[in-house]
Amino acid sequence: MNSSSITEIARQSRLAARQLAPASDAQRNLALAKMAEALQAVRAQVLATNAEEVAKARAAGQTEAMVKRLTIDDKMFDYMLSRLKKVAQLPDPLNRILTGHTNPAGLRVYKKSVPLGVIGMIYESRPNVTTDAAGVCIKSGNAVILRGGSEALQTNAVLTDAMVAGAVVAGLPQHAIQIVRRPGHEAVGELLQQDQYIDVLIPRGGKSLIKRIAEGTRIPVIKHYDGICHLYLAADAEPDKAVALAVNSKCQSVQVCNALETLLVDAECAERLLPLLDEAFTENGIELRGCEETLKILPGIAAATEEDWSSEYLAPILSVKIVAGIQQAIDHINHYGSGHTDGIVTQSLSLVRQFEEQVDSASVMVNASTRLSGGGDYGLGSVVGISTDKLHVRGPVGPEGLTTYKWVAVGDGHLRD
Repeated sequence: MNSSSITEIARQSRLAARQLAPASDAQRNLALAKMAEALQAVRAQVLATNAEEVAKARAAGQTEAMVKRLTIDDKMFDYMLSRLKKVAQLPDPLNRILTGHTNPAGLRVYKKSVPLGVIGMIYESRPNVTTDAAGVCIKSGNAVILRGGSEALQTNAVLTDAMVAGAVVAGLPQHAIQIVRRPGHEAVGELLQQDQYIDVLIPRGGKSLIKRIAEGTRIPVIKHYDGICHLYLAADAEPDKAVALAVNSKCQSVQVCNALETLLVDAECAERLLPLLDEAFTENGIELRGCEETLKILPGIAAATEEDWSSEYLAPILSVKIVAGIQQAIDHINHYGSGHTDGIVTQSLSLVRQFEEQVDSASVMVNASTRLSGGGDYGLGSVVGISTDKLHVRGPVGPEGLTTYKWVAVGDGHLRD
């Protein structure tokens, strides 16, 4: 596959996007159902192909974390199918009248939601992104170009071919879903140059991948670099609830972007809560790194450095800081955080209001685990990622996040005076 064929894929996607935009919600939902049926028909082939790629990854010395992200078993396959079905059940994100009025001259003006056009997905390891991205894009009337990691190339190809066949049965254009089958960085570089055809790029992977894509293209990029997530335990936090929420936020899955990385404990409750937290985290194999005040209460833990406050560990490590009230907690979060997910545990409505209004994050959790910030728990079904940007979309990116709008003015021979 040479450079011109990458351009041809992009050009075909642009044409497909124009055919896809007027498709009805019923037709797009039918396509999602047929895509799920087609995937089910190739389940055995997907699992066998994926097992081969997992074995190659292990033989090549890849980490267990990467191998885990790469693996599709029956449970994961069922999950992938369920996400397609859930996204089909969502309200139609297109052709919604967002605002409108009729001016004094009788000109009717309104703003309606429309697809972005062509979405380029560049991602690593996780084959479930292949089905999630295709599902979200079809639901929102967008054509999608998929470029997964080389380690899952064959698995992604089998998944994509099945979904294309299902979408075509439903009457959608053949090139509404496409995949770049050539491994290597060169193909990605060529994809980044297709600003004539691709409207938005969405990278999913490590910080280095996202940075390289954002800096190497003129195409707008929806991205998030870090998930430095905080939980603030206010002075009135109930001990059992505070410990349960902190442990779940950190330990339910340490390697994900909405896992807790820094715990902020109010000075008024620190002596009461920190020994309980230390015991709970020790039972879960978590290494604590504390500020000077924390070390006075928990002298057996490691000392935190300045670097710890701005670290996304994605590992069984948690930094702990005692703060003198909610304002200091908010200031710490806004200074060191990444704008991903930050939470508060409190019984006070006024503290909740202050935290919600002042913390500059895509998701603010109130008496809830940071692990709940995501498409499934937000009712979005599948998502194509989580954005810490403020333009064009913020937080979990579902079908509605892949729309824009157009203005429509309806007159009856209206002229400008």
